[in-house]
Amino acid sequence: MKTVLILGATGAVGRHLLAQALQHPDIARVIAPTRRALPAHAKLENPIVDFESLPLDAPWWHVDAALCALGTTLKTAGSAAAFRRVDYDYILNAAQRLRAAGTPCLVLNSTMGANASARGLYLKTKGETERDVMALGFASLTIVRPSLLNAGKRPEQRLAEDIGLCLDRYLGRWIPLKWRAIEVEKVAQNMLKAALAAKPGVSWLESAELHSEK
Repeated sequence: MKTVLILGATGAVGRHLLAQALQHPDIARVIAPTRRALPAHAKLENPIVDFESLPLDAPWWHVDAALCALGTTLKTAGSAAAFRRVDYDYILNAAQRLRAAGTPCLVLNSTMGANASARGLYLKTKGETERDVMALGFASLTIVRPSLLNAGKRPEQRLAEDIGLCLDRYLGRWIPLKWRAIEVEKVAQNMLKAALAAKPGVSWLESAELHSEK
């Protein structure tokens, strides 16, 4: 029976990670640090934190595996600096604390095409996050790179995402598997599977693999 920690448990992927982890028979305890309280559950520990100043030595940093689904969009963040603050600083700061506490396994949700040398803010930031988390030296690190996420109806409008999902709905059978939209439940399922397997070294799960994984 394992203890896992979930970062970003209130987001599109994170909500499904939390639900699946709480239901999983091989997981005894789930730690989900959030800014606002989550509904109580017998298996859940929910530290209330400020991601601007995460605690350095909280005992709950040491777990069997951690899953990171933190992330935002430029529109939601409001500026390039604020976007990078969440998608790079928050993630790297948390990963450093996990590594210092001795947590052996991290599963990081990134994106297809992440590249530290990319020109665009989104792919460049994701790539830099992957690079610098890799450098921390986790015994097991799995980087998950989904394509367009299908999260159902969102509270805020995302025009580009809506157009992409519409095209995927009608043209999906002709779109290569790696480019097809993928349900957030499926991403969470694959992340949890990777955390429980804790494959040694660094592994990548590309979008096509996420579609085909059972």
